[in-house]
Amino acid sequence: MKFCSECGGSIELRIPKGDDRDRYICDDCDHIHYINPRVIVGCLPVYEDKVLLCKRAIEPRYGFWTLPAGFMENGETTEEGAARETWEEARARVSNMHLYRVFDVPYISQVYMFYRCALDEGLFGVGPESLETALYTEQDVPWEEIAFPVVRETLKAYFDDRRRDNYPVVVDAIRYRKPPQKN
Repeated sequence: MKFCSECGGSIELRIPKGDDRDRYICDDCDHIHYINPRVIVGCLPVYEDKVLLCKRAIEPRYGFWTLPAGFMENGETTEEGAARETWEEARARVSNMHLYRVFDVPYISQVYMFYRCALDEGLFGVGPESLETALYTEQDVPWEEIAFPVVRETLKAYFDDRRRDNYPVVVDAIRYRKPPQKN
């Protein structure tokens, strides 16, 4: 950041009075520009005994499988954002949405929120950010090709919870980058 979005003045990185960390502060109007974590919202769409996954057509992790998810937009709720991302990536409509997993990922300044939901009528397609989409049973999930640790953790938890028929909301943290795991 080089210029203030409020007045166009130059900014510098310093600790504001009463704060404990560096912030971008305008030299002219003293506006403090906070940079906060980004929120990623997504769905775990379920149809019968299968979950819907998308093969990524974008970086990072091009060609790897993920749940439909993406950055939350201004002016929408987390639930609306998760449903929008599912439409954009998988051309799927979802309903009966329940918050299921929240992950804090401080090493990349992100927060993930996944909703467990129904895949309406089992219909889906391929959006512009996906190479393909497919429904998978637990045994057919391409575990070695899952894009992100939060997706792997969410899928594993879902299949365990389904066996117990109990779907608690869990908040967890992934504090460091884990290398891809093989099952």
